[in-house]
Amino acid sequence: MHSMTFVEMVEIARSSATKRAIYFRVILLIIAFVLISAVAEFSGVKLRPGAHKLVDFDDFYIAGQLVWRGAIGQAYHFVTMLQLQKSFSGTDSFMPWTYPPQFDLLVALLALLPMGLAYSVFTIGTLAAYLATLKRIAAENFVPVLILLVPLIIITAGIGQNGFLTGTLIGLTCLGLQTGRSIAGLPLGLMIIKPHLAVAFAVYTLVNRRWGTALVAAATVAATSALATVLLGPAVWTDFLDGVKEARIFLEHGFYPLFRMVSVYAVIRSLGLPAPIASTAQILIAILALGMVVLATRRFSPRQALGVTAIATLLISPYAYDYDLLILGIGLGLLLADLVSLGTDRERLALYASSLFIGIFSIVQTVIASKTDPDKVIGESIHLSLGGLAVVVILALTWHILLRGQERRAGSIEVSVKTPTYAHANASPAASLT
Repeated sequence: MHSMTFVEMVEIARSSATKRAIYFRVILLIIAFVLISAVAEFSGVKLRPGAHKLVDFDDFYIAGQLVWRGAIGQAYHFVTMLQLQKSFSGTDSFMPWTYPPQFDLLVALLALLPMGLAYSVFTIGTLAAYLATLKRIAAENFVPVLILLVPLIIITAGIGQNGFLTGTLIGLTCLGLQTGRSIAGLPLGLMIIKPHLAVAFAVYTLVNRRWGTALVAAATVAATSALATVLLGPAVWTDFLDGVKEARIFLEHGFYPLFRMVSVYAVIRSLGLPAPIASTAQILIAILALGMVVLATRRFSPRQALGVTAIATLLISPYAYDYDLLILGIGLGLLLADLVSLGTDRERLALYASSLFIGIFSIVQTVIASKTDPDKVIGESIHLSLGGLAVVVILALTWHILLRGQERRAGSIEVSVKTPTYAHANASPAASLT
């Protein structure tokens, strides 16, 4: 009896409606379990012994409360934010707040609700939007892509991060750019909440001379900046810039959970090499990734170029995290049909394994870190970071496979040009001359 390989298990959902339905139901059950547990935890139901461990949504909620107190500036400074987080969770864990003021407005709305309800509205709402966007992009490849994203979805849902939101915004940007509509600039402009994840798409937009899209994106940034200034006060921008400066210092000294980060910088720093070497490598890989975006717009179809851009945008900043890789799902949704038809079994195995590895590795490392350093300030112990290498592998393999497809098409065109055609299929060259 033929045993199904991992590659076949992932890809069978493309052709079998029955398998697709089964896989989707299992995935939904897993996600539902994570969501129910998280809702209970954020609602104050004790599921685990000990103090509540500070997670990302706690940070969102604290910042939202500060907005209503007229003290959002405190979130951007280590001394005040550490005390607020300590009183909130009862631990010494610290999470820097470096979000632009536009995101302050969003979390302020969440702080109007009880915490469990706020988590439910934000996480379930953005997850539903992400899944709907991914389904529209991936079509019959929706479930296979979802299989590869399960660990990342678990991570994002468990801590209430905004990866579903940014993934949705990038997905909507791709849909708009595919159809040539200027409205694509709206979700691209809203990515101001995490601008470092939109750099490659800004380059794509300019290289392709999508001036309408660029104008809408710029107007969106300007309008939301003006709104934040009016509602939060001009001083919020000074506080925000101070927070960014502090974050740069924290990054240089390793005061971030490097094992959760998916940048080349994090890989190199986790190996014990100094910050200047890691920064140089990050700059070089960012330049290479942006160069691939420019080349992709010249060599590949618009859909393929957008898929490459979605992957490449994750390699620009040292601050990319595992939950940001929901954007990778958008790239895979755009590209999976080509990867399946053009890639070898080994190449596809490497792609699928790399995609799953990032999330699984982060989950394992998080569990290890929570057991060995439950109350330590982030960065006091260094754990290996490998996610950035996996993203590089995914981009390199994708490029190689798409390039092979282009060469095949070029070869077939050349053959068709060289082969003469006749008026009738059964006519000979001699008959055509008489």
